[in-house]
Amino acid sequence: MKRLLTFALLVFFGNLGGVRNLGAQDLVITNARIIVGNGNVINQGSIVIRGGKLVTVSAAAANVPGVQTIDARGMTAMPGFIDAHRHINAGPDEKDRMQELLDAGYTTVLSGGGPAEGNIQLRQDIETGVIKGPRIIPSGTVNLGNSTTDQARAEVRRLVGLGIKFIGEEGISPKPPTAKELENLSAINDEAKKLGVWVMVHAVSPQAMMAAVDAGTPKLVHTPHFGWLSFEDAKKVAAAGVKQLSTIGFGVPVFGVFADDNLPRFRDGRPWPDAILQGEGRGQEAGYKVVNARTSWDAGVIYGYGTDTNYLAKAGLEHELKSLNLMFSMQDIIKLMGPNTASFIEMSDQLGTLEAGKLADIVILDGNPLVGYWNFLNAKVVIKGGAIMVDKR
Repeated sequence: MKRLLTFALLVFFGNLGGVRNLGAQDLVITNARIIVGNGNVINQGSIVIRGGKLVTVSAAAANVPGVQTIDARGMTAMPGFIDAHRHINAGPDEKDRMQELLDAGYTTVLSGGGPAEGNIQLRQDIETGVIKGPRIIPSGTVNLGNSTTDQARAEVRRLVGLGIKFIGEEGISPKPPTAKELENLSAINDEAKKLGVWVMVHAVSPQAMMAAVDAGTPKLVHTPHFGWLSFEDAKKVAAAGVKQLSTIGFGVPVFGVFADDNLPRFRDGRPWPDAILQGEGRGQEAGYKVVNARTSWDAGVIYGYGTDTNYLAKAGLEHELKSLNLMFSMQDIIKLMGPNTASFIEMSDQLGTLEAGKLADIVILDGNPLVGYWNFLNAKVVIKGGAIMVDKR
């Protein structure tokens, strides 16, 4: 009976969804440079927030008596950051890890895989106010290699019963995917479509990427890093309406995070390039990723932001932005991180831009991110659904 009650509570809180906000405030932000996220920039403007949502975003001054005001003079307000593929879960250090994400400017995180129950527990801990954290969207994974199609379909149904709306990251072999993997992937794509949920595939070679698209996959959580993506294939991905995430820092060495010895490391702290997962040698994955990223973008793929990391949030943000800046302008990156990533997580109507009617998810930065990615790293105030989560002014 106790287990049934616990499960019922998990489903209840899960069904409340990511838009439930504890502590939403009425706020006014004044004198801010406002990066709307749709290409528009207001050099000095105001934002009015009521009930956790944006009421006005304009160049006009706002005078709302009796409402808390944040004077953002010299600072920039932009949409809260979304990591659409980060490895998170409930655990003994969840409080610290979630605070690090908030401090970095993240207001929404889509989990990069299961276990689903841990994802749901983490979301519950945040939504009920046990800990502070970004909005958590849980996911769960189906084993493609060790199941029949009937078992794969049944697991999709089980996950959906838990309240999961994103299935994956589903892993398929890069060169080439096995027949069994693709058979099961087609089955879970079909079952997920019937149930109105989304499948995300870890496709890390162009061959695997196109096989996943042919199997009906709607979302790709990686830019391929085993070989070059042709422009023709990228156009096929775009024409199919498949959305893709960046994660291009995967092959690029990390410095100064795990040790200060000036030695390149993989994102788990082990030596680079030897520790690159399934690497081909000498870190050429880094080159494949950044070029393939631009190929997808130029072909019209909706290309969003994901780090595929679990280490320090701010360091991971810097690493991914630095890697993206090899191929993308600041304007591109703002579109990529905002509306494109909101589209990937199926929340374009609520997140990704600062426009009236959307959730008041805002990061206020000390500096102008249009000048350089390093100004994304200076979060002073972080607001999630109208609630001030971080204030470092």
